[in-house]
Amino acid sequence: MVTGQQKITSWADSTTGEFKRGQSAFRNFISKKPGAEFPPEKGRYHLYVSYACPWAHRTLIARKLKGLEEIIPYTSVHWHMQAKGWRFATPDEKLPGEHVGPDPIHPDYTHLRDIYFEVDPEYKGRFTVPTLYDVKQKKIVSNESSDILRMFYTEFDDILPEEYKKVDLFPQHLHEEIESTNGWTYNDINNGVYKCGFASTQEAYESAMTPLFASLARAESHLAAQAHLYYFGNTITEADIRLFTTIIRFDPVYVQHFKCNIRDIRSGFPALHKWVRHLYWTVPAFHDTTQFEHIKRHYTRSHTQINPPSITPVGPLPDIFPEDEEVEAVKAAMGGKK
Repeated sequence: MVTGQQKITSWADSTTGEFKRGQSAFRNFISKKPGAEFPPEKGRYHLYVSYACPWAHRTLIARKLKGLEEIIPYTSVHWHMQAKGWRFATPDEKLPGEHVGPDPIHPDYTHLRDIYFEVDPEYKGRFTVPTLYDVKQKKIVSNESSDILRMFYTEFDDILPEEYKKVDLFPQHLHEEIESTNGWTYNDINNGVYKCGFASTQEAYESAMTPLFASLARAESHLAAQAHLYYFGNTITEADIRLFTTIIRFDPVYVQHFKCNIRDIRSGFPALHKWVRHLYWTVPAFHDTTQFEHIKRHYTRSHTQINPPSITPVGPLPDIFPEDEEVEAVKAAMGGKK
């Protein structure tokens, strides 16, 4: 989720109306190699996120799965993104979720952008979450979620307890399959919902909808064809993390707000629905980092070019079904069986 010098509507190509996502400006890497500029150290780095943002959500999930809670603290911004971008919540604002409040590193800063200007007073890029900040050097390490994920997987292992060191979210024998899946999942699903939602012409919108739902069907077929709990077997991998943060937002936000409405997950993709509920209800790293209030209010009240009156829909209800319940139409199709 990004903010910078331009409004979100300017992300669409002025000729084609297609949404164009900008590139991350900071691509440094924490490394345990001797002499690295950014070595792994407890308490040295601070992670800035938004509970609303699927890209930032990825890093919170990986952080918890790898047991990095005491090593890398974090702060979540307020869900409301306005002209100056993400702002920090004030002490009197009572928002759900942990660590939603003022910036503990820079108590006088009101917006995430203040950190970017501290690092570079002439900065002209985007102010993004996640942002991984080096407190010691006062530098931004990275604002690219995929890179931050990979840092969390391995670079802190030498200072982790054995139980977390052995958590392998990008196993060697699955590298090729995960990377291949990442390609179409990112382009057609993770970014695909934004291509639909931020399209400024009918043609651009429809051209994004086709690959989005084709790739959702592809993921559905993959999950339906196996008896495993997760995307690639019986252990969680990066593929689960990267897909989850879009699927968990799909029914509450993307169906309505981004007009991704050919089918919803709960009634149209049974294998995806089973998979996302299992992760949410049984794995704390997924459940505890998901905040539906932040998600629903951010999209519907920050994107005023899509929703000018900033009305947040009440439904769908519930935000996510329990594992043993289905929507009425699905129960009827199953002959009343759950």
